[in-house]
Amino acid sequence: MASHPLDGHPAHLEHHFVSSEQQFDAAKMGMWLFLITEILLFSGMFVLYTVYRSWHPEVFALVSEVLDWRMGGFNTLVLLASSFTVALGIHYAQKNDNRKLIINLVLTLIFALIFLVVKYFEYTGKFAHGIYPGAAFDPHGIVDGLDYAKYNVPYAAQFFSIYFVMTGIHAFHVIVGIGVFIWITLRASRGEFSAAYYTPVELTGLYWHLVDIIWIFLFPLLYLI
Repeated sequence: MASHPLDGHPAHLEHHFVSSEQQFDAAKMGMWLFLITEILLFSGMFVLYTVYRSWHPEVFALVSEVLDWRMGGFNTLVLLASSFTVALGIHYAQKNDNRKLIINLVLTLIFALIFLVVKYFEYTGKFAHGIYPGAAFDPHGIVDGLDYAKYNVPYAAQFFSIYFVMTGIHAFHVIVGIGVFIWITLRASRGEFSAAYYTPVELTGLYWHLVDIIWIFLFPLLYLI
């Protein structure tokens, strides 16, 4: 591990910290505070969904049939796998195994991209039949014997507005995660992480686990109930 030439401190240690442990604890606390704000954001949307569903339970149950639970279930498995690989990446960083760290970071990136590809096909399939958020909602067409026009009922647009907002914001978080994982992978390829310093890897893993957990709540609420 490289050191500062004047004080002998590790290169990763910022001057305002007295030790790597203090720097790690401060960074982790900062990440947890950020994650709390993310939880508050999605909690508000979950409350909104719950209120609207309590007002219009029959409509929400009907129009949720349009959502493909197989796509949602597949994406759930993909995100669970990505959480496993990022956890392995952190483990191998702690073990000074840079090669396996990089492998697991790349696998996590692949899983994240698969999630977005599935979401792309899911969205475009809805758009092709007039299922948009808000006033543009105009379901039409027949798919696998299912007449989409029957879902053009009062308050159906509200369901899909909530669906697109919640899953869209979640997808945005996945995109942000992909960008961060690319940055972390590039740094790992330069050998910047070790058992002495893997803070960015762990913090990115915490963020990614939250992205996974949020989807685990979104999937049953939107696709199964």
